[in-house]
Amino acid sequence: MSKALAALLVTAVILGGVAAMLLRLTGTPTLEPSVPLSPDPAPVREYEVVAEYPHDPEALTQGLVYVGGVLYESTGGEGSGIRKVELESGRVLQEQALDSDFAGEGVTEWRGQLIQLTPIRTKQSVMRSLLLNNLEALGAPFGRMLERESGVRYDLSSLKRQSTFGHNSAGWGLTHDGKRIIKSDGTSILRFLDPATMRWQAQIAVVEAGTGIRWLNELEFVNGEVYANIWQQDRIAIIRLDSGQVTGWIDLSRLRSHMVPAPKDLSGLGAYGKAVANGIAYDAAGGRLLVTGKRWPRLFAIRLRG
Repeated sequence: MSKALAALLVTAVILGGVAAMLLRLTGTPTLEPSVPLSPDPAPVREYEVVAEYPHDPEALTQGLVYVGGVLYESTGGEGSGIRKVELESGRVLQEQALDSDFAGEGVTEWRGQLIQLTPIRTKQSVMRSLLLNNLEALGAPFGRMLERESGVRYDLSSLKRQSTFGHNSAGWGLTHDGKRIIKSDGTSILRFLDPATMRWQAQIAVVEAGTGIRWLNELEFVNGEVYANIWQQDRIAIIRLDSGQVTGWIDLSRLRSHMVPAPKDLSGLGAYGKAVANGIAYDAAGGRLLVTGKRWPRLFAIRLRG
C-alpha cells in the first residue's frame, strides 16, 4: 500500500468516526432493528441453475436491472455507460456512453426512468467513495463539496438522458423498495435516499451474528429483502430491511465451472477490474434471479430452493 493510499485510509477512518458522531446532529438517523437479531451465522441457500445466457465478456458489470423482459446494465472501466440488452442472445440493443471523466456504478429503475450512479474516476476510487460518504454526513458546508454531477436519469425506453444530479457522489450499488432508493457504498451500511432529490434520509447497519458485513456492492430488492453482492467475493448476502440482518448467503463460486475458459481480470485496474461476481436482477414473473459478474461470458438464471 502506498503512503498516499495509507493516508487516505487513515483519513477515511477518522472521518467515519466524526460522521457517526455528527449524524445525531444532522438528523440522518441510523434505523434500529425492529425485530430481534440472530446470534447465529446465516445459512448458505441452495439453488438450481435454470438457464444460461451469453454475456459480453468485455463488460465490467456494475449494475443490472430486468424490466419488461429486457436487461439494463451499467458498465464500468473504459467502457463505462448504460446499455439495454436482449437476455436470450446477450445482444446490445441500445447503449449510452458516459463522459470519460465518470465511471458507471449501480443502476435501478424508478417510475419509467433508469437512475445510474456515475462517480468521478480516480485511481483510489474505493477510498474516495468512503471519504465522500463520510463528508456527506457532516452536512453544510461539507455537503456543498459534493454538489457536482454524479448521477444520471435516463428515459427507460429510449435511454435518452433526462437529467443529472449531484450530491451522494459516492455510491456502488442501487435498488429501491417502492418508496425509497437504497444505496450501498462498500461499507456495512445501506443508505435510504429520497427518489426525487437523491438526498440521504436514513441508514441501516447490515450484520450477521453481531458482526457488520462490509463491502456491500451491487443490490437488488426481492420480496422485502435486499440481495447484495459482496465486493471481491463470489457470494450474495440476503438482508432483511427491517433489521439489517443477513438471513442467508448464495454461493456463486460453483458457477465458474460453467465458464470455460474462465473469465479474466481486466489489467491495470487492480481490485476494481477483477472478474468477480457482480450483477443481480430479479425476474418476478419467472421467480428467478439473473446473476453474472465482471467480464463473465455467461449470465445465469438461478432459482433458490426452500
